[in-house]
Amino acid sequence: MADTVRYFDLNIEKVLEGWEVRHAIRELIANAIDERTLTNTLPVEIDRIANGRWRIRDHGRGLHHSHLTQNESVEKAEREREVIGRFGVGLKDALAVLDRRGVGVELRSRHGCISLAHRPKAGFADIETIHAAVQPALDSGVSGTEVILQNIADSDITEAQAFFLAFSGETLLETTRIGQVLSRRPGKPARIYVKGLVVAEEENFAFSYNITVLTKPMLKALNRERTNVGRTAYSDRVKSMLLVAESPTVAEVLVDDLARLSEGTAHDEVQSWADVGLRACQILNAARPVVFITSEQALRDKDMIDLAIGEGRDVITIPATVAGKLAATADVEGNPLQSLEQFASEWSESFEFKFIEERDLTASERAIFSKWGEIALLDGGVPREVKAVLVSATMRPSVTEGMNPAGVWEPDTGRVIISREQLRSLSSFAGTLLHEFAHARSGESDVTREFELALTETIGRVSTAKVGK
Repeated sequence: MADTVRYFDLNIEKVLEGWEVRHAIRELIANAIDERTLTNTLPVEIDRIANGRWRIRDHGRGLHHSHLTQNESVEKAEREREVIGRFGVGLKDALAVLDRRGVGVELRSRHGCISLAHRPKAGFADIETIHAAVQPALDSGVSGTEVILQNIADSDITEAQAFFLAFSGETLLETTRIGQVLSRRPGKPARIYVKGLVVAEEENFAFSYNITVLTKPMLKALNRERTNVGRTAYSDRVKSMLLVAESPTVAEVLVDDLARLSEGTAHDEVQSWADVGLRACQILNAARPVVFITSEQALRDKDMIDLAIGEGRDVITIPATVAGKLAATADVEGNPLQSLEQFASEWSESFEFKFIEERDLTASERAIFSKWGEIALLDGGVPREVKAVLVSATMRPSVTEGMNPAGVWEPDTGRVIISREQLRSLSSFAGTLLHEFAHARSGESDVTREFELALTETIGRVSTAKVGK
């Protein structure tokens, strides 16, 4: 059999000193997975043959010795989005490391059997290098490639498999056009995969990610060793992935993080990228009935929030910086985001006033209401924008004026609507009327409820002093 062995120099100039056995096996598994992807054949098999002896097998086209001379696979370059590797040097690096670490390697396919040997370099008898020893195939009809490893620990295989998403046990949450969002393994760091191969770990990410579409800067940043890749290399891809995500499961986690920003316990995706939090609100808004509030509104607008809860909405607290962007943003289905203001506006539009004709007021109420013209003269007369002054038994709630506002100015209809309760005293009626006239004349909206109440009381005192009873 010896006379059928052919040798050729692998021209391995430098062994990667930082690689352990697991890193070399990682490259062998990556090659097998890529071949399976390119040929759409059966899954890769990794089997323990005997103590210290393992087999890695794909069912593709079979390794040929010429593959060990390539620096770049044209086929892999053309299908870059689908495969893990691209450069043939990964296999040669792996063989060199395994040889250096005392691991026996044999590559079997229908094209032949390849093992490693140390022989003098052609023309230089004093320089010994690693050669491929190529022999005829044991079975010319076998499919795929078998890699037989000897003198190897079971833990080396386990650690090598741990580099791959395919063996990680992480659950797929969503697939986007940029990559996949994955559940984080309990008690373990989040992982960043590039086309199924881990390149970094993150202690404070909410999810793991598998990036399948790479940018040119990221391709450049992926070093030959594929380890210790810095966040700057992949952060843009992770952010972009989240900004096109549509999964409510993903959004729930991110929105929960928004509520924890002030405590400093939110995950980095939300702490680093404000627009990711906004995207989560967009997804959740389309998924189920919610209303987004700020911590300030939680203290100030309890009545309106209770109304939203009564309407079956889940209340979600978000930072003011995100809340300020809701009005200018639609959800993933094109609907308005349900800020507390938006909820109040929509609820108010469905509200119907119960107007009371002047003749149906009590005598004391009519006496007070009849003075509205005199009251208007205190501030220059009735604004030209006002078309009617009406009294209602029910009032439309608003975020700024509460559940039972004293009065309402409707710019679209030109109506000033006064709560019947304000007719209990001339001062209350006059203050509210002048207040709404001020809205009509200035076009300005309400400020805060406290400011409105103070302003109403002041106007009421002035008007009472000047309007005869």
